[in-house]
Amino acid sequence: MTRRSLRLRLLAGSALSIAAALVLAGLGLVFLFERHVERRVDGELETYLRQIAGNIAFNPDGTISLSPQPADPRFDQPLSGLYWQIEDEKSGQRLRSRSLWDTALALPADRLGRLVIHRHELPGPAGTELVVREREVLFPDRGAERPLRLAVAIDRAEIARATRDFGADMAPSLLLLGLVLLAAGWLQVRVGLQPLEAVRRGVEAIHAGTLKRLASDYPDEVLPLAEEINDLLDAQEKAIERSRGRAADLAHGLRTPLSVLAADARLLRARGEGEIADDIDELAETMRRHAERAIAQTRLRPRRGLSTALTPAIARLVTTIRKTPRGEALEWTIDIAPDARAAIDEDDLIELAGNLIENASKWARGRVHISGGTATDGAFLRIEDDGPGIPEAKREAALRRGGRLDAGAPGSGLGLAIVGDIVESYGGALHLEESALGGLCARIVLPAAAGRPA
Repeated sequence: MTRRSLRLRLLAGSALSIAAALVLAGLGLVFLFERHVERRVDGELETYLRQIAGNIAFNPDGTISLSPQPADPRFDQPLSGLYWQIEDEKSGQRLRSRSLWDTALALPADRLGRLVIHRHELPGPAGTELVVREREVLFPDRGAERPLRLAVAIDRAEIARATRDFGADMAPSLLLLGLVLLAAGWLQVRVGLQPLEAVRRGVEAIHAGTLKRLASDYPDEVLPLAEEINDLLDAQEKAIERSRGRAADLAHGLRTPLSVLAADARLLRARGEGEIADDIDELAETMRRHAERAIAQTRLRPRRGLSTALTPAIARLVTTIRKTPRGEALEWTIDIAPDARAAIDEDDLIELAGNLIENASKWARGRVHISGGTATDGAFLRIEDDGPGIPEAKREAALRRGGRLDAGAPGSGLGLAIVGDIVESYGGALHLEESALGGLCARIVLPAAAGRPA
């Protein structure tokens, strides 16, 4: 996948969304867990307040004592993080847990209402931060009410530690959940893009000639695209048909003028104007060949999935040319692999090979050799002769439209150009090389094909 891949973009967007959602979820869960722990701690501290209030006793001398003390052993361990403290506002007496050691809780001077529990966050021993719950309790003493201020505190680090442990335990679960969601996202992207992949395969099948139109069973979101492609194919087919019609009209339109020119040339030749007649004949032949090339180009509509055997087509062409006076005087050899096949329409193969074989018979001194087969770059066909050949510097000019290296030779110079058009339309190549026989070697490379004949 590249940066332009839609699948990569969707997966990246899904991964970013999942990561952001999990981070927010993790922070939210940690926050909720911290709130839950704080509520549990507040409830625990309030329980200790009730225990302390129920165990307060007044001594005969007016002092207070706590018996029994809360059972949690942390109250007896110095600086354990769990503390209690009792203040007698009337006498100024203060009782505190052993865990406070030589310090006291610096409670704020706020007024406490009856049955109201206050919550504070205060500094504690050894630089700690404490969560404090305090309340005021009124005890009867000699006919009067004696207020006592009770406080229980816990180190906030306990809450922070529990929160960190929860986050550490939750992180692997969130990571695993992220991987599962990412896999689900990948599966969703894969399934969601299947219709587009089906369209791609359908277009490929149309290009290969095994399908004419896309199906209409795509999802609603993809169906308009398939319909647009089908409409484009219909428009292209109509344009091709119109082009074929115009080519046919051109051929019919030129037929009469060319016949008139030929008749005029005969009349001029009969009057002794042979040179002018030859010029008219040559001009008419050039026009005819141009019309043939235009018609041939219009007819070309290469399709994939074709498979034409080379040997039978070439053999028929050679048999036909051998019957001509020029072909009868030449030695012909055909060496084509029996299983060689090319991805080309048979009529187009005969058109391009016929031009090359006719050209070879025109220039050969006595021998024409045709070979072919299948190589790594596709199916190939070589047509060689023992004629004068074409110098390397002039081979490119021979491939140009109307290029003629010998103006005295018959023809319009369009044969190689027509061959180049056909070969190029099938994605092949035409090369002019020096033949081992001493003349020209025209080498054609076409896409190889296998399977049943076209």
